[in-house]
Amino acid sequence: MAGNVWEWCSDWFFDPYYAVSPADNPQGPERGEYRVRRGASWNVREDFRLRCANRGAMLPDRYWPNLGFRCALSASDGR
Repeated sequence: MAGNVWEWCSDWFFDPYYAVSPADNPQGPERGEYRVRRGASWNVREDFRLRCANRGAMLPDRYWPNLGFRCALSASDGR
């Protein structure tokens, strides 16, 4: 799915967060001004931005036609 759309994440953005975060399943800071978005979409100019590990920040009230989200179900739900 990489390259279809930027993906909204539930985490608040804090640039140096991974330097101070837990090693397993970091959830992001409790609050912030920007939300995390990952990946990229078909209209970026730099190839490196198409990596699924690409991470950036965006104000949560913004909208772009190439920005979406993914629905996921935890494995712990037993379904």
